[in-house]
Amino acid sequence: MTALPTLKDAALEVDGGVAVLTFKRDDVRNALTSTDLVNDIPNTIAWANANPEISVLIMTGEGSAFSAGGNIKTMGERAKGPPFTLEQNYRSGVQRIPLALDRAEIPVIAAVNGPAIGAGFDMANMCDIRIGSTNAQFGETFANLGIIAGDGGGWFLIRLLGYQRAAELTFTGRIVKAEEAKELGILLEVTSPEQLLPRAKELAGKIAAKPPQAIRYARRLLRLAQRQGLEEHLDVCAAFQAICHKTEDHQEALAAFFEKRQGKFKGR
Repeated sequence: MTALPTLKDAALEVDGGVAVLTFKRDDVRNALTSTDLVNDIPNTIAWANANPEISVLIMTGEGSAFSAGGNIKTMGERAKGPPFTLEQNYRSGVQRIPLALDRAEIPVIAAVNGPAIGAGFDMANMCDIRIGSTNAQFGETFANLGIIAGDGGGWFLIRLLGYQRAAELTFTGRIVKAEEAKELGILLEVTSPEQLLPRAKELAGKIAAKPPQAIRYARRLLRLAQRQGLEEHLDVCAAFQAICHKTEDHQEALAAFFEKRQGKFKGR
Protein backbone atom coordinates (compact mmCIF):
# COMPACT_ATOMS: atom_id res chain seq x y z
CA MET A 1 0.00 0.00 0.00
CA THR A 2 1.30 3.44 -0.89
CA ALA A 3 1.56 6.19 1.74
CA LEU A 4 -1.67 7.88 2.73
CA PRO A 5 -2.44 11.04 0.77
CA THR A 6 -1.58 14.39 2.32
CA LEU A 7 -4.84 16.00 3.39
CA LYS A 8 -5.48 19.47 4.82
CA ASP A 9 -9.11 19.54 5.95
CA ALA A 10 -9.82 15.84 6.39
CA ALA A 11 -8.33 12.80 8.11
CA LEU A 12 -7.95 9.32 6.66
CA GLU A 13 -7.79 6.11 8.66
CA VAL A 14 -7.38 2.59 7.31
CA ASP A 15 -8.36 -0.67 8.98
CA GLY A 16 -7.92 -3.72 6.80
CA GLY A 17 -9.61 -3.03 3.49
CA VAL A 18 -11.79 -0.24 4.86
CA ALA A 19 -10.76 3.43 4.67
CA VAL A 20 -12.61 6.13 6.62
CA LEU A 21 -12.39 9.74 5.44
CA THR A 22 -13.54 12.25 8.07
CA PHE A 23 -14.18 15.89 7.14
CA LYS A 24 -12.48 18.13 9.71
CA ARG A 25 -13.98 21.58 9.10
CA ASP A 26 -16.73 21.73 11.69
CA ASP A 27 -16.00 25.48 12.01
CA VAL A 28 -17.78 25.93 8.64
CA ARG A 29 -20.00 22.85 8.97
CA ASN A 30 -17.73 20.93 6.60
CA ALA A 31 -18.50 23.21 3.66
CA LEU A 32 -17.01 22.09 0.37
CA THR A 33 -16.31 25.55 -1.00
CA SER A 34 -13.67 27.79 0.59
CA THR A 35 -12.05 24.72 2.15
CA ASP A 36 -9.56 22.11 0.97
CA LEU A 37 -12.19 19.38 1.14
CA VAL A 38 -12.72 20.07 -2.55
CA ASN A 39 -9.19 18.69 -3.03
CA ASP A 40 -9.01 16.20 -0.16
CA ILE A 41 -11.99 14.15 -1.38
CA PRO A 42 -10.83 13.62 -5.00
CA ASN A 43 -7.26 13.00 -3.83
CA THR A 44 -8.44 10.33 -1.40
CA ILE A 45 -10.50 8.58 -4.05
CA ALA A 46 -7.56 8.61 -6.48
CA TRP A 47 -5.38 7.10 -3.75
CA ALA A 48 -7.97 4.38 -3.03
CA ASN A 49 -8.31 3.56 -6.73
CA ALA A 50 -4.54 3.05 -6.97
CA ASN A 51 -4.36 0.76 -3.92
CA PRO A 52 -5.93 -2.67 -4.48
CA GLU A 53 -5.73 -3.36 -0.74
CA ILE A 54 -8.57 -0.86 -0.21
CA SER A 55 -12.04 -2.30 -0.85
CA VAL A 56 -14.41 0.29 0.65
CA LEU A 57 -14.35 4.00 1.49
CA ILE A 58 -16.55 5.54 4.20
CA MET A 59 -17.04 9.31 4.19
CA THR A 60 -18.38 11.14 7.23
CA GLY A 61 -18.23 14.52 8.94
CA GLU A 62 -16.74 15.57 12.24
CA GLY A 63 -18.97 17.74 14.41
CA SER A 64 -22.56 18.75 13.82
CA ALA A 65 -22.85 18.43 10.03
CA PHE A 66 -22.00 16.00 7.27
CA SER A 67 -21.53 18.93 4.88
CA ALA A 68 -23.25 22.28 4.49
CA GLY A 69 -22.24 22.32 0.82
CA GLY A 70 -21.37 25.86 -0.21
CA ASN A 71 -20.12 28.35 2.34
CA ILE A 72 -22.88 30.98 2.25
CA LYS A 73 -20.74 33.53 4.13
CA THR A 74 -18.23 33.65 1.28
CA MET A 75 -20.70 33.08 -1.56
CA GLY A 76 -21.04 36.75 -2.47
CA GLU A 77 -17.29 37.24 -2.67
CA ARG A 78 -16.83 34.08 -4.74
CA ALA A 79 -19.46 35.31 -7.21
CA LYS A 80 -17.42 38.34 -8.20
CA GLY A 81 -15.79 38.30 -11.61
CA PRO A 82 -16.94 37.53 -15.15
CA PRO A 83 -19.13 34.49 -15.86
CA PHE A 84 -16.33 32.69 -17.72
CA THR A 85 -14.10 32.86 -14.64
CA LEU A 86 -16.88 31.58 -12.40
CA GLU A 87 -17.55 28.74 -14.83
CA GLN A 88 -13.90 27.73 -14.78
CA ASN A 89 -13.87 27.90 -10.99
CA TYR A 90 -16.70 25.36 -10.86
CA ARG A 91 -14.90 23.06 -13.27
CA SER A 92 -11.61 23.19 -11.39
CA GLY A 93 -13.28 23.24 -7.97
CA VAL A 94 -16.40 21.51 -6.71
CA GLN A 95 -17.04 19.62 -9.96
CA ARG A 96 -13.95 17.53 -9.24
CA ILE A 97 -15.97 15.77 -6.55
CA PRO A 98 -18.75 14.25 -8.74
CA LEU A 99 -16.19 13.23 -11.35
CA ALA A 100 -14.03 11.56 -8.71
CA LEU A 101 -16.94 9.74 -7.09
CA ASP A 102 -18.26 8.57 -10.44
CA ARG A 103 -14.80 7.20 -11.29
CA ALA A 104 -14.28 5.56 -7.91
CA GLU A 105 -13.38 1.91 -8.35
CA ILE A 106 -14.50 0.93 -4.87
CA PRO A 107 -17.88 1.25 -3.13
CA VAL A 108 -18.30 4.51 -1.21
CA ILE A 109 -20.53 4.68 1.87
CA ALA A 110 -21.75 8.04 3.18
CA ALA A 111 -22.16 7.93 6.96
CA VAL A 112 -24.33 11.03 7.28
CA ASN A 113 -23.90 12.29 10.83
CA GLY A 114 -25.86 15.55 10.46
CA PRO A 115 -27.24 17.96 7.87
CA ALA A 116 -26.22 17.35 4.26
CA ILE A 117 -27.34 20.49 2.49
CA GLY A 118 -26.95 21.75 -1.08
CA ALA A 119 -23.72 20.37 -2.49
CA GLY A 120 -23.40 18.30 0.69
CA PHE A 121 -26.68 16.56 -0.15
CA ASP A 122 -25.51 16.08 -3.72
CA MET A 123 -22.23 14.56 -2.54
CA ALA A 124 -24.08 12.07 -0.36
CA ASN A 125 -26.19 11.10 -3.39
CA MET A 126 -23.00 10.49 -5.38
CA CYS A 127 -22.07 7.70 -2.97
CA ASP A 128 -23.20 4.11 -3.44
CA ILE A 129 -24.84 3.71 -0.04
CA ARG A 130 -26.05 6.22 2.53
CA ILE A 131 -26.56 5.49 6.22
CA GLY A 132 -27.74 8.35 8.42
CA SER A 133 -28.04 9.08 12.09
CA THR A 134 -31.24 10.50 13.53
CA ASN A 135 -29.53 13.90 13.23
CA ALA A 136 -29.25 13.65 9.46
CA GLN A 137 -31.12 16.15 7.29
CA PHE A 138 -31.09 16.69 3.55
CA GLY A 139 -31.96 19.61 1.31
CA GLU A 140 -31.56 20.47 -2.37
CA THR A 141 -31.66 24.11 -1.32
CA PHE A 142 -30.05 25.95 -4.24
CA ALA A 143 -33.29 27.60 -5.42
CA ASN A 144 -33.67 29.18 -1.98
CA LEU A 145 -30.54 31.23 -2.79
CA GLY A 146 -31.43 31.94 -6.40
CA ILE A 147 -28.91 29.51 -7.87
CA ILE A 148 -28.83 25.94 -9.20
CA ALA A 149 -26.80 22.83 -8.45
CA GLY A 150 -23.51 23.65 -10.14
CA ASP A 151 -22.04 20.32 -9.05
CA GLY A 152 -24.37 18.21 -11.22
CA GLY A 153 -26.60 17.32 -8.28
CA GLY A 154 -29.71 16.96 -10.44
CA TRP A 155 -28.04 14.22 -12.50
CA PHE A 156 -27.58 12.10 -9.38
CA LEU A 157 -30.88 13.04 -7.70
CA ILE A 158 -33.00 11.95 -10.69
CA ARG A 159 -31.23 8.60 -10.84
CA LEU A 160 -31.70 8.08 -7.13
CA LEU A 161 -35.32 9.17 -6.70
CA GLY A 162 -36.86 9.51 -10.16
CA TYR A 163 -37.83 12.72 -11.94
CA GLN A 164 -40.96 13.68 -10.01
CA ARG A 165 -39.47 13.47 -6.50
CA ALA A 166 -36.23 15.08 -7.67
CA ALA A 167 -38.26 17.93 -9.14
CA GLU A 168 -40.25 18.42 -5.94
CA LEU A 169 -37.14 18.58 -3.75
CA THR A 170 -35.32 20.85 -6.22
CA PHE A 171 -38.15 23.33 -6.78
CA THR A 172 -39.23 23.63 -3.13
CA GLY A 173 -35.78 23.52 -1.51
CA ARG A 174 -37.35 21.91 1.54
CA ILE A 175 -35.47 20.03 4.25
CA VAL A 176 -35.99 16.27 4.60
CA LYS A 177 -35.32 14.70 7.99
CA ALA A 178 -33.83 11.26 8.56
CA GLU A 179 -36.95 9.09 8.76
CA GLU A 180 -38.53 10.62 5.66
CA ALA A 181 -35.18 10.30 3.90
CA LYS A 182 -35.30 6.57 4.55
CA GLU A 183 -38.88 6.36 3.26
CA LEU A 184 -37.90 8.19 0.07
CA GLY A 185 -34.88 5.96 -0.54
CA ILE A 186 -32.24 8.58 0.21
CA LEU A 187 -31.05 6.61 3.22
CA LEU A 188 -30.67 2.86 3.44
CA GLU A 189 -30.80 2.89 7.24
CA VAL A 190 -31.20 5.27 10.17
CA THR A 191 -29.20 4.71 13.35
CA SER A 192 -28.57 6.50 16.60
CA PRO A 193 -25.68 8.99 16.42
CA GLU A 194 -23.53 6.65 18.50
CA GLN A 195 -24.12 3.67 16.22
CA LEU A 196 -23.67 5.45 12.88
CA LEU A 197 -19.97 4.86 12.29
CA PRO A 198 -19.94 1.36 13.84
CA ARG A 199 -22.82 0.36 11.56
CA ALA A 200 -21.13 1.86 8.50
CA LYS A 201 -17.93 -0.02 9.37
CA GLU A 202 -19.89 -3.23 9.89
CA LEU A 203 -21.41 -2.93 6.42
CA ALA A 204 -18.07 -1.95 4.92
CA GLY A 205 -16.45 -4.96 6.56
CA LYS A 206 -18.94 -7.31 4.92
CA ILE A 207 -18.08 -5.80 1.53
CA ALA A 208 -14.33 -5.89 2.21
CA ALA A 209 -14.60 -9.61 3.01
CA LYS A 210 -15.56 -10.35 -0.61
CA PRO A 211 -13.06 -10.90 -3.46
CA PRO A 212 -11.77 -7.35 -3.99
CA GLN A 213 -11.40 -7.51 -7.77
CA ALA A 214 -14.98 -8.73 -8.17
CA ILE A 215 -16.23 -5.86 -6.00
CA ARG A 216 -14.38 -3.33 -8.14
CA TYR A 217 -15.76 -4.78 -11.35
CA ALA A 218 -19.26 -4.92 -9.86
CA ARG A 219 -19.05 -1.27 -8.85
CA ARG A 220 -18.00 -0.28 -12.36
CA LEU A 221 -20.86 -2.28 -13.86
CA LEU A 222 -23.46 -0.63 -11.63
CA ARG A 223 -22.23 2.81 -12.69
CA LEU A 224 -22.09 1.87 -16.38
CA ALA A 225 -25.60 0.41 -16.20
CA GLN A 226 -26.96 3.89 -15.47
CA ARG A 227 -26.05 5.11 -18.94
CA GLN A 228 -25.54 2.10 -21.21
CA GLY A 229 -28.00 0.35 -23.46
CA LEU A 230 -28.58 -3.34 -22.71
CA GLU A 231 -26.60 -4.74 -25.63
CA GLU A 232 -23.56 -2.59 -24.86
CA HIS A 233 -23.82 -3.41 -21.16
CA LEU A 234 -23.98 -7.15 -21.83
CA ASP A 235 -20.78 -6.91 -23.86
CA VAL A 236 -19.01 -5.31 -20.91
CA CYS A 237 -20.46 -7.90 -18.52
CA ALA A 238 -19.09 -10.70 -20.67
CA ALA A 239 -15.62 -9.15 -20.70
CA PHE A 240 -15.55 -8.49 -16.96
CA GLN A 241 -16.88 -11.95 -16.19
CA ALA A 242 -14.21 -13.58 -18.34
CA ILE A 243 -11.55 -11.72 -16.35
CA CYS A 244 -13.10 -12.72 -13.01
CA HIS A 245 -13.24 -16.40 -14.01
CA LYS A 246 -9.44 -16.35 -14.41
CA THR A 247 -8.66 -14.94 -10.95
CA GLU A 248 -7.23 -16.91 -8.05
CA ASP A 249 -9.92 -15.40 -5.83
CA HIS A 250 -12.66 -16.99 -7.96
CA GLN A 251 -11.09 -20.42 -7.45
CA GLU A 252 -10.74 -19.73 -3.72
CA ALA A 253 -14.39 -18.63 -3.54
CA LEU A 254 -15.50 -21.87 -5.18
CA ALA A 255 -13.34 -23.93 -2.82
CA ALA A 256 -14.66 -22.04 0.21
CA PHE A 257 -18.24 -22.60 -0.93
CA PHE A 258 -17.86 -26.35 -1.27
CA GLU A 259 -15.80 -26.65 1.91
CA LYS A 260 -18.30 -24.50 3.85
CA ARG A 261 -15.74 -22.00 5.14
CA GLN A 262 -14.86 -18.33 4.78
CA GLY A 263 -12.81 -17.47 1.75
CA LYS A 264 -9.30 -16.06 2.04
CA PHE A 265 -8.93 -13.64 -0.81
CA LYS A 266 -5.71 -12.02 -2.04
CA GLY A 267 -6.93 -9.75 -4.81
CA ARG A 268 -5.36 -11.94 -7.49
